[in-house]
Amino acid sequence: MSIDAETFAKLRAIADQLPQVPGLGAIEIAHGQIVMMMSPVKRHELAILQVQRQLSSQLAATHPGYIAYAGADLEDSGLGRLRRPDLMVFPEATLRGEEAAVLPHEVLLAVEIVSRSNPENDYDDKVRDYAAMGIPHYLLVDPRDGTGIVHSQPGYTSREKFVFGDRIAVGPWTIDTDSLLTYAAPSS
Repeated sequence: MSIDAETFAKLRAIADQLPQVPGLGAIEIAHGQIVMMMSPVKRHELAILQVQRQLSSQLAATHPGYIAYAGADLEDSGLGRLRRPDLMVFPEATLRGEEAAVLPHEVLLAVEIVSRSNPENDYDDKVRDYAAMGIPHYLLVDPRDGTGIVHSQPGYTSREKFVFGDRIAVGPWTIDTDSLLTYAAPSS
């Protein structure tokens, strides 16, 4: 569901004014609502770092001037979406811009590490959103069971599943998933 530009602008203004709360991670806008995400666990953050390092080592050869960056918002006001991918590949020059967020046409890859608390967000909503935004590749890594999916345009009709330990192609890059860890079993 898309929302009109005026409603999105109001939601965006509210989201920008929300205070920083300990334990609260990213703030997103989807389906006409502000969504507050929980802070991720350490293994989630480690997976981001491991994928980021691998992409960064390849970008100079495949896409000079591009970076693998964690920590930026992704905004598509036409769709009424504000997302915070765990990692994105886009031109470093984008960070010099005046816009508050990265725009979809600048992004070559979005990466999400599935959280325990809200997996359907990454498997359903973000697949739909990133495809609609025209982002060429979406890498979904699921530490809950040690699997993942590489989605590619058009419309993410190409979906390559993998298990931790596989070397996978993500667009022009290769990611070795051997060092990725599953989440520790919850203590009872």
